[in-house]
Amino acid sequence: MSEAEGLGDKFQRGTRHARAGEPREPRTVSRRPAATKRYRNVPKIPLPPPDRKGGGPIWKAVNARRSERDYIDRPLLLPELSQLVWVAQGVTSPKGEVDLRAAPSAGALHPIETYIVSHSVDGLDPGVYHYGIEKHLIELINPGDHRKAVEAATLGQKLARLASALFVWTAVFDRCKFKYGQRAYRYIYLDAGHVAHGVALAASSLGIGSCPIGAFYDDEMNDLLGVDGDKEGVVYMTAVGRS
Repeated sequence: MSEAEGLGDKFQRGTRHARAGEPREPRTVSRRPAATKRYRNVPKIPLPPPDRKGGGPIWKAVNARRSERDYIDRPLLLPELSQLVWVAQGVTSPKGEVDLRAAPSAGALHPIETYIVSHSVDGLDPGVYHYGIEKHLIELINPGDHRKAVEAATLGQKLARLASALFVWTAVFDRCKFKYGQRAYRYIYLDAGHVAHGVALAASSLGIGSCPIGAFYDDEMNDLLGVDGDKEGVVYMTAVGRS
């Protein structure tokens, strides 16, 4: 296969809009999937309410934001984790069927799910947690110390092991394909970028280091989270810790 025929090139061409035909591809999902993901029969940990006022000035946070890869051995606090997940995808205005959230999303479909791999968070056991958006809590889905596993899965990047926590974002693909067909994949990656940048600015405002991660072995990260990689798969990550 020549470089011009690579999968990335096919993806870019295959999801174009053109005036010559219908601008939107037919829906590829028969009915709209659930708007959020819920886990049953797993430990649920309520998070402290997020601070909706105050915080550092936005311009100062933007100016201070850097990709920090070296972290010291000091845990995050649970209120800090609460603030970060709320900025990632928290509900900012309950509206019933479609709650407004901190990050924008194409068509307000919000295909992105937030997971946290906790290494060192005060008052929180190590393990993989899912963010329950509706009640602002986290759900323990894979207990244990996963530092070596995430370092290996991120192509040996030690920041994934040294961080206090690793934010991992998946996409529930049908949640966006329901409306946008194959074009949905473009929007999904844009949505993931919106979410990750919110965390980067929130971490900067809190004086916490962060670094986005795009290089990882998909199957290994999907296995860690217990997702299949087809209906739901990891698309982006961010390491967070005290630098």
